[in-house]
Amino acid sequence: MATHTENPDTAVKEAGAQEPPDTGADARHKLTALQGLAALSLDAMASVAYGPESVVLVLAAAGAYGMGFTLPVTLAIAALLAVLVASYRQVIAAFPDGGGSYAVARRHLGRRTGLVAAASLILDYVLNVAVSVTAGVAALTSAFPEAYGQRTWICLGVLVLVTAVNLRGVVDSAKLFLLPTALFVGAVLAMITVGLFRDGPLSTASAAEHAPVLGEGATTVGALLLLKAFAAGCSALTGVEAVANAVPSFRAPAARRAQRTEVALGALLGVMLIGLSVLIGRFHLQPVEGVTVLAQLADASFGHGPAFYVTQCATMVLLALAANTSFGGLPVLMSLLARDNHLPHLFALKADRQVHRHGVLALAAVSAALLVFSGGDTNTLVPLFAIGVFVGFTICQVGMVRHWSGERPTGWRAKAALNGCGALLTGVAAVVVTATKFTEGAWLIVLALPLLVLGFEKVDRTYTRIGERLELGRVPQAPTRARSLVVVPVSGLSKLTCRALTAARSLGDEVLAVTVTHPAPEDRRAAEALRRDWELWSPGVELVEVTSPTRALGRPVSGYVRELTAANPDAQVTVLIPETEPARLWQRILQNQRGAVVAHAVRRDTDAVICRLRFRITDEVK
Repeated sequence: MATHTENPDTAVKEAGAQEPPDTGADARHKLTALQGLAALSLDAMASVAYGPESVVLVLAAAGAYGMGFTLPVTLAIAALLAVLVASYRQVIAAFPDGGGSYAVARRHLGRRTGLVAAASLILDYVLNVAVSVTAGVAALTSAFPEAYGQRTWICLGVLVLVTAVNLRGVVDSAKLFLLPTALFVGAVLAMITVGLFRDGPLSTASAAEHAPVLGEGATTVGALLLLKAFAAGCSALTGVEAVANAVPSFRAPAARRAQRTEVALGALLGVMLIGLSVLIGRFHLQPVEGVTVLAQLADASFGHGPAFYVTQCATMVLLALAANTSFGGLPVLMSLLARDNHLPHLFALKADRQVHRHGVLALAAVSAALLVFSGGDTNTLVPLFAIGVFVGFTICQVGMVRHWSGERPTGWRAKAALNGCGALLTGVAAVVVTATKFTEGAWLIVLALPLLVLGFEKVDRTYTRIGERLELGRVPQAPTRARSLVVVPVSGLSKLTCRALTAARSLGDEVLAVTVTHPAPEDRRAAEALRRDWELWSPGVELVEVTSPTRALGRPVSGYVRELTAANPDAQVTVLIPETEPARLWQRILQNQRGAVVAHAVRRDTDAVICRLRFRITDEVK
């Protein structure tokens, strides 16, 4: 168990601080800036498939007049994006150990506010996996309607694929997803470029025979509608924080590489959002039922040919794989929470290839439950999406204002004003999105946030009590040698029994062999035969018979150990359990599992030390 001590807050580093390059073997399992863009930006990149559409669908309520505000609303979103990118560049420099808004809030706004930020990020990451997978599969079932009935299983299959890739390491996932990311970005940028040179849509075949959702007769657009459109379009900003959360995943200099990745992500996302909005106005696009806005724009720019289908396929693949952003960011965040004693310490452990394996598996398990609960339906999950990330954005921005006011570097007032403006905008967006989607399922997020925070504090209190009992942080008394009693459960004579007694005699001052007998006649005959053989063998170890009225094995042994401990209060009692280790994995089903039963009972009922002696059985004949 890790020592229960609060880790000191990470010292603030200047943006230009030098960081030694990676020279160890683990460097190849960490990200370059380009790989980071592929591994951690899929969520943000994929959001251009539904961000502009969210704006259009809200403004469509005001008819063609409302659609004219698509570009101004998108420019406001792009301005907020610029503020967030600038802010998270500073977060990366100040908190190179990762954690994003959690690290900022914990340092500058207090422990509980930090936990609220962490809880909001966890909810957003989990929902991102579910929404991304279901959206990608929805695109697939739109092209192949016969697969619609199996969408839940397809969603789970995609989730298993993404999980398996991430268990191999973040670099492997980045390499695998680099091509679809490049294909999607290239297709969207090509669509924007070609569309800007067209006087009108080349084709409208994709929207033909589909009912429009445009409102009628509106000549004014109220502030509330614009605010709602802005909040809906801000869903395109989800994923911007992922790079700041996963700074430790980058190669050294990690902070500088992460900053480059953040800027590249912001630039690409901003260009695509603004470019798509310009095309919406240029082609006088009207939203229709059953066809996405991105599909209509691809049709208008490329025509209904191969380029159109390439764009749709790239969009489908990227939406499905956008879940990878969560697998890159959430395990690192969970490791920081575990390091601060707010989650089980196993989430802080790294496997080979620098993978937080337990965090990856936990994210996959919760996401699978959400997919099954929703039946693979995107519309069931979307109302819950993006609320958590806005809460995290707001907390992070407020924390950075406190950071600048405390550090007061050159130009701190301008930086604080920038973060303050960002906090106001994201706070308003969080309130509007929560209010407008409260009855559609957002109440679950409002309920889940405090429950997660309470869970974090419960884990922390538990670790505190464990630390007090173990007297962690204090110098313990000098160790002393106590009399040692070793108990060895046996059921017959064999080479395993000999090995076990040999090991026991090397461990303890006194060794006792224990066998459990039953009153049934056939069992008594077996016990008498064991007694005779034991006396003939004469190993120099006493054989103790423990009678059990039932055929239980664990409770009789643990009961004898309790009696032995009570009779010898100053002795250290150890139970050495001999077991065979088969040569092949499948052969384990042939074992009787007696060792596991005894170990469980002794661990549950006594304070004895448990040793499990493994006798490896090989295929070689000796």
